[in-house]
Amino acid sequence: MMTIVENLRLPLILLATVGSAVSGGIFFAFSTFVMHALAKLPSAQGIATMQSINITVINPWFMAAFFAPAMAGVLLSVSLLFQWQPTIAVYLLTASLLYLVGTIGVTVAGNVPLNDALAVVTPTSIKGSTLWSQYLTDWTFWNHVRTAAALLAAILFAIALRHQSGFIT
Repeated sequence: MMTIVENLRLPLILLATVGSAVSGGIFFAFSTFVMHALAKLPSAQGIATMQSINITVINPWFMAAFFAPAMAGVLLSVSLLFQWQPTIAVYLLTASLLYLVGTIGVTVAGNVPLNDALAVVTPTSIKGSTLWSQYLTDWTFWNHVRTAAALLAAILFAIALRHQSGFIT
């Protein structure tokens, strides 16, 4: 069992690092220009575009990039039970928790309910227009949170990677 843990830890940390950075980059793009561009459109166009984005984002590539760091983080956290390494444990545990709570948790509790509410409105309706202005504010706020969480997790995973690979002791 110890050999399996030793052999898998480095690739899992690498996967978690890259995956967290990719997710953070996607969220960063939405926070810094996509949502701003959608806000400049007439509400019906912005709603219709975001509804389309929310459908097309459910694809294997995004799902892999989004969930792989979480799965890797859980496996890495469990691996510490078999081979405790105090030099990287705090980085792995903190990064995993940040990604799970700050990215997955915020998506499930914050962004998805907003997306679900937007999905059922008619873009040209008064209800849609009213919802859209609040949606832009609320969705972007939660997206900022998950951007920060994913990027901080990537940094902490990268520090753990450096320790694990022997660059620092």
